[in-house]
Amino acid sequence: MKPNFAKGNGLLPTVVQDSNTKEVLMVAWMNEESYHKTLDTKETWFWSRSRQELWHKGGTSGNVQRVVDLKLDCDGDTLLVLVEPNGPACHTGAVSCFFNDVE
Repeated sequence: MKPNFAKGNGLLPTVVQDSNTKEVLMVAWMNEESYHKTLDTKETWFWSRSRQELWHKGGTSGNVQRVVDLKLDCDGDTLLVLVEPNGPACHTGAVSCFFNDVE
């Protein structure tokens, strides 16, 4: 199955999960270019909607994510990326971006 980028206006929501612990680390967006760079390099690449540019996870911090597996949902419009993280996923330094309780 191939990703359906057209369905999401060229972007796929992408859930990144630790392949060992199964903890959800982050959610980001991929376009076709970042998807193919991820496949080619076996490290995660995303599309920054705010900066309107590609970004390589860990490119500046060193906290790269080595891709173990990629899965598409049943509609092909959401991606799950299983990774081996090399450091925290969150820009705050937390292992996961999901650490805030809902009030």
